[in-house]
Order: sequence, then structure tokens, then C-alpha cells
Amino acid sequence: MKTSITKTSQTNRRHRIRAKIKGTADRPRLAVHKSLKHLHVQLIDDTKGKTLASLSSLSLKIRGSIAAATKLGQAVAVQAIALGIKEVVFDRGGYPYHGQVKAVAEAARAEGLKF
Repeated sequence: MKTSITKTSQTNRRHRIRAKIKGTADRPRLAVHKSLKHLHVQLIDDTKGKTLASLSSLSLKIRGSIAAATKLGQAVAVQAIALGIKEVVFDRGGYPYHGQVKAVAEAARAEGLKF
């Protein structure tokens, strides 16, 4: 019973966040998703419904930890800047801004992304 309540709460939190956050071609949404083993990051243009770039710790062959999240944040920032994107809207996906999510955001900021 508790897992269904937790999952419903997380889904509701995601919907609340996504109602307020929209990505455009000039300023796409940097969405973070956590699984038990890996992190996934996408740059999404919500006006067209298109993913501009995506990376995961699985594609970089690193496991989910704060060090891996830092490398993933740096890699996604480099990829975004190569696409000509300098500003993004950060979507934490309903997760608390702590630990791996915070590491991704701070590493992306350190590489030059603004949000």
C-alpha cells in the first residue's frame, strides 16, 4: 500500500512541476531521471515535443553515484554547448534537489550552462 501512495505522490509532483516548466528551442528543458542504477538526462524542446540531446550514465559506462552524476552533468553541458544551447530550464523530475540531482546541476553550471 505504501509504495502505491509514494508512486502517486511522485507522479503528482512531476505533473505540478511540468505544468510550470516548459522548454523551448532557445531554452530547452534539462530533465533528470533517476533509476536504481543509472541517471538519465535529456534536453527537451516541449513546443515541438522533441528531444534535442540525451545522455545517461549507462551510455557513459559509469555507475550511479555523485561522481558519476558530476561527469554526466559535464558531458551534457558540453553536448548542449556544441548544439548552440547556452540556457536551459532545469527539471529535477520530482526528485529533491540533493545528492545526484544537485551534482548534475552544479556540474552543468560549472561547464557554462545557465539556468
